[in-house]
Amino acid sequence: MDRGNNSAVTKFILEGLTHRPDLQIPLFLLFLSIYVVTVVGNLGMITLIFITSHLHTPMYYLLSSLFFIDLCHSTVTTPKMLVNFVSKKNIISYNECMTQLYFFLIFIISECHMLAAMAYDHYVAICRPLLYNVIMSNQGCIWLVGGVNIMGLVGATVHTGCMLRVFFCEDNVINHYYYDVNPLLELSCSSTYINEVMVVCLSAFNIFTPTLTILSSYIFITARILHIRSTEGRSKAFSTCNSHMAAVCIFFGSAAFMYLQPSSISSMEQGKVSSVFYTILVPMLNPPIYSLRNKDVKVAMKKFKERRMF
Repeated sequence: MDRGNNSAVTKFILEGLTHRPDLQIPLFLLFLSIYVVTVVGNLGMITLIFITSHLHTPMYYLLSSLFFIDLCHSTVTTPKMLVNFVSKKNIISYNECMTQLYFFLIFIISECHMLAAMAYDHYVAICRPLLYNVIMSNQGCIWLVGGVNIMGLVGATVHTGCMLRVFFCEDNVINHYYYDVNPLLELSCSSTYINEVMVVCLSAFNIFTPTLTILSSYIFITARILHIRSTEGRSKAFSTCNSHMAAVCIFFGSAAFMYLQPSSISSMEQGKVSSVFYTILVPMLNPPIYSLRNKDVKVAMKKFKERRMF
């Protein structure tokens, strides 16, 4: 048996989302529909932002980056889950498992910091409007998005590197619908203390640091908005932040529930439910959340439809 992967196990089996045979086909159809909507919504918004000149601003550059992360994030996990619903035995090799884990971590960590970058953009736009074009210049946006991606790459490399040191003996059945750190650690027959410490530390950093950035930004934003005298002005300023705050609450709430609970309290069944939110539902919900109440996007969509009809 190949022991080049530091493990006696060369293949893993995914248990999937549920064991009930009568739910496999309905769940397959449900999540297939969600994935199609996710792909169409995120690709559609990226395309709309790309072809619409008046959306070529820092805010929409960050937004298109978020949609790209959501698209990749969903594509890493959902297709494999769909295959699991219709196949009898969901086998994947050790190397494929680690590859999926690596890319999943890149995009999940990047999304945490991208939401923080977008909150910072709102802060600069509302609290420092005269300096907005200087701070959020093309070069500034590139550095911001680059920093977000570096955070994702570093976090994923550390987690996956630690996971490659873990030894798996005979148990190879993963109680989940995708390959994540915690389900894999449950199968280990060697010490996982370092891995558990890294999970808590990096999860705390990748959740609390963006959360503090977002909270700080919105504290300053709220203070600034309260100084606006007109009710219409305050309402307009708050409306620009509502969509972002809704996405933040859904994403960070479910991620914190999954990764920041002690292992003695959390269960993998609860983890499956909470992970559905940030791996499957959030990528689907972000395009409508950011577009339905956005006047610029509505105008761009209207012009695009008129152009197509013409």
